[in-house]
Amino acid sequence: MNICVFLSAADLDDRYTRPAREFAELLGKGGHTLVWGGSDVGLMKVVADGVQEAGGRLVGVSVDFLSDRARPGADEMVVARDLAERKALLLAKADAVVVMVGGTGTLDEATEILELKKHGKTEKPVVLLNTAGFYDGLKEQFRRMDAEGFLPRPLTDLVFFAEEPVGALAYLEESVGIR
Repeated sequence: MNICVFLSAADLDDRYTRPAREFAELLGKGGHTLVWGGSDVGLMKVVADGVQEAGGRLVGVSVDFLSDRARPGADEMVVARDLAERKALLLAKADAVVVMVGGTGTLDEATEILELKKHGKTEKPVVLLNTAGFYDGLKEQFRRMDAEGFLPRPLTDLVFFAEEPVGALAYLEESVGIR
């Protein structure tokens, strides 16, 4: 399975890097392919290293103004003209999506895939990996949107919240019929 991971390119402490590395190892050992922003820095590098070391493939989609940070040695690397094209390519290459910790770029990517799902433009499974409670506030906001009628589909149809990497991958594999 090609799993797109939206995540930070920042250097982060162990409470974020340890679970990210764990997910990456599970992904690689499971024979899956990481589809990611292509950067060889920060948490993006941690995940790419873990996948590659565990035998998985790497498909990167960088963007023109960040191409100097692109990972050498990826199995495939595409450089998009802009962020909109990058998001479209990442989603086109993926069978499923995992949202890890990140900043505004990660949040933008996450809300785009959820908006596409909300309108029935994709049925790809989406997991929000809530490492160290990072997305507790967002999770609560989504629940409020659901409860107050802002979502035309139940929240559970849009996103699965996982607290641990093993639960995230298990959900994806079950969703696409991999055992």
